[in-house]
Amino acid sequence: MTDEFDGMYETFKALLDAFPPAEAVKRLEMLGVSPEIVQEIRERHEQQTIRIAELEEPHAVVLGNRDTWYTGPQDKDKCWPAIVDLLRGDGWPDNPAIRALDDSSTRVVSLLNHPKEKSFSTRGLVVGYVQSGKTTNFTSVMAKAADRGYKLFIVLAGIHNGLRRQTQARLVQQLVEPNPSLWSQLTGLEADFTPHENPAAYFGKSNKTHVLCVVKKNATVLRKLARWLEKAADYLQDCPALIIDDEADQATVATKSINPLILSIMQSLPRSAYVGYTASPFANLLIDPSAEDLYPRDFVVNLPKPEGHFGTEVLFGRYALDGEDPEQVDDGYDMIRTIPDDDVTCVRPETKADIEGFEPEITDTLRRAVEYFWLATAARRVRRKGNSHSTMLIHTSVNTSVHNSFKRPLQHMLERANRSLTDSTFLTRLRNLWEEETARVTAEEFGETKVTFDDLAPELPGVLQSCRIIMDNSSSEDRLDYENGPVVAIAVGGNTLSRGLTLEGLSVSYFVRSVSAYDTLLQMGRWFGFRNGYADLPRIWMTDELAEWFRHLATVETEMRRDIDIYMTEAETPLTFAVRLRTHPALRVTAAAKMRDAVTAASSYGGKRVQTHYFRTEADWLRQNMSAATNLVTSSLKNAARIEERPKEGRYIFRDVPHDVVTSFLAAYSFHEKSPENDADLIVEYIRKRIKTAGSLRRWNVAIVGNPSGDMFAFDSNVRVGLNTRARLAGGTSDPQCADIKTLMSRRDAAVDMDGDTSRLTEKGIMDRRREILPDTGLLVLYPIDKISAPSPTKKLRAPLNAEEHVIGVGLVFPEPRHGDSTVEKYISADLSGLRMEDEDYTLLVDGEDG
Repeated sequence: MTDEFDGMYETFKALLDAFPPAEAVKRLEMLGVSPEIVQEIRERHEQQTIRIAELEEPHAVVLGNRDTWYTGPQDKDKCWPAIVDLLRGDGWPDNPAIRALDDSSTRVVSLLNHPKEKSFSTRGLVVGYVQSGKTTNFTSVMAKAADRGYKLFIVLAGIHNGLRRQTQARLVQQLVEPNPSLWSQLTGLEADFTPHENPAAYFGKSNKTHVLCVVKKNATVLRKLARWLEKAADYLQDCPALIIDDEADQATVATKSINPLILSIMQSLPRSAYVGYTASPFANLLIDPSAEDLYPRDFVVNLPKPEGHFGTEVLFGRYALDGEDPEQVDDGYDMIRTIPDDDVTCVRPETKADIEGFEPEITDTLRRAVEYFWLATAARRVRRKGNSHSTMLIHTSVNTSVHNSFKRPLQHMLERANRSLTDSTFLTRLRNLWEEETARVTAEEFGETKVTFDDLAPELPGVLQSCRIIMDNSSSEDRLDYENGPVVAIAVGGNTLSRGLTLEGLSVSYFVRSVSAYDTLLQMGRWFGFRNGYADLPRIWMTDELAEWFRHLATVETEMRRDIDIYMTEAETPLTFAVRLRTHPALRVTAAAKMRDAVTAASSYGGKRVQTHYFRTEADWLRQNMSAATNLVTSSLKNAARIEERPKEGRYIFRDVPHDVVTSFLAAYSFHEKSPENDADLIVEYIRKRIKTAGSLRRWNVAIVGNPSGDMFAFDSNVRVGLNTRARLAGGTSDPQCADIKTLMSRRDAAVDMDGDTSRLTEKGIMDRRREILPDTGLLVLYPIDKISAPSPTKKLRAPLNAEEHVIGVGLVFPEPRHGDSTVEKYISADLSGLRMEDEDYTLLVDGEDG
């Protein structure tokens, strides 16, 4: 729009303040505005009116697998655009980094309640990666929620002062400073929460600002906050609040002090959303869902892995999952160096009795680690790009006196290195170390250029002179301070360095800390994160046992995230589907107190119904699936023990088809990659295991379900059924070549091969009946779907499928195992048995389209 048009539009709005709309239009025409421009002005005003109404009243659209009121930022927003400007100033590219952050934060906000709802108490969980930008994500979520009307923002920032202060500083920089008139603060950079005299000053109707409060998960602090909010109850009825729990698995779950206080704070807020953020969600996923607690009953979301992030799998590789070719699973980069078992007792006391008077030895591996750190820092100075800080982490014990015992030998080593810079023997040793390491991990693998020893040698004196030995623990006054110029530091510490706090420019880690649980182990891995400009240089020294544990943990993470993705792609919620966590013989999943409500689970399709609802719309992909389905029908005609034809119902059933006919079809049919449960390799492997271990699934019933009133589709000259209508969700996916139909298979279709009246059976009743009469028989259902599939007029949130060819949908129903399922891996999960849920009704509509 031009400035002239904008001026006329403002004139029209001013006229509306004094006259009815019709009179305002007449007066605009009297000013000489053309009818065409008047019409454009009226249309713009109508659009703005609708947009305002949408902000005032909750509404829902479908996004992914959920209804939502929030579909993304708007032009009038202030907080989110300010963050975008800051990130651009820091060198973030608009695509893909800012776009990915925008998409992921919109996903989280879309799962919150509309702030205008009279009351709500949401509980959600966001799962990120260690050191992957979770703080930036929840800051973006807060900004977008503020732009839509959320008022109070409480951030629970870990249990240490360092992380709370770091979080407060980030939020002030990214939220408050760009829009100071929009924010009030209950906490400061140095001060945790202290009660304020007048709650009305913050929550009264005259105060339109958003209120920010960043607190530690400390009982004394939270108690003060809870009491103050109780006193402010009269002002909180109309105060939509968002509680962000950073490191949500730490101190929040199964604690006698912190957990009740968080719940108490939520009870003071009639409109509140609690969202936990963590990279190690094991404890949160095992909370008793039936208790009044913080189980993420409303949503669990995976944050996407950011580009360039070093995660567990990148560094350590992982084991192949069921159905995967082990040769196709990455082994990780050659960045892990072994600490022999004999060295461990030299750097960590063997027993508690050995702590007093413990003196660590500079073993060969520790010496190599420290010297490599100096070399890597010098090489980074030659490159002159990326993070200006360089840090080494030494983590061998949780005991502070053990940390402090490293000060003298490391300082002595540093001083000796400074004196040896002209010693040819010392320089030859450094040269050999550098050549060996740069040969094992080449710079070219990461798009970098190798720095030669001769190039970095001139930088070594400056590196050694600026290097500091820091004891960062709860008993020391030393702290890693990255705010006053470039830092070169060897940091020795424990819990203060093991969670949440970012170690800037971390290049080398020396790690022998013994741990007993997944979450502790994962959070100790401070080496995860971004290594821009030096991705080829990080190294980790640890025992082989620890490396194996991390490799196992990478496998656990992959499976866990696969389960979580089901919430976004399948008709499941955290109250109907429990995420499974693979166990380990030597490690607990989390602390024993946090697992008391967990139950044993297994990786299995047993008793499940699997269906396709994502499809590609390109012709080649669809023709391949049509060919696979045609071959399946042809083979079923030849091999079935009995064939039932019900053309008037649009049904064909081929009974007792051999399993190899089904597995051949699964190998030829392409499932969409957005459906993690529909993994053909996993399904085939599961079928083979069931056959081998229990003799089950040797025979299958193959059914075709069509729409009697649809246009005819021929699988074979003798097998013809009407095409089903399955309209896509409007805006259900950002990929134009991907269609989401949400639901393919009706409840009654899971009983298509069962005799008698099954129309009144619940889904559980159908599975119980199948266990009685078809205990070892699987069911595969084919659905021919019309490529146009125009929605009925009543389906406002649907759009035509508009595929290039007709679509073949597939449903699979697996019998529950009778003799134990065919799984090797053991898992635990939350116990959902105490929940009372209404059965979802998959009613088949008259025109053949599911709701």
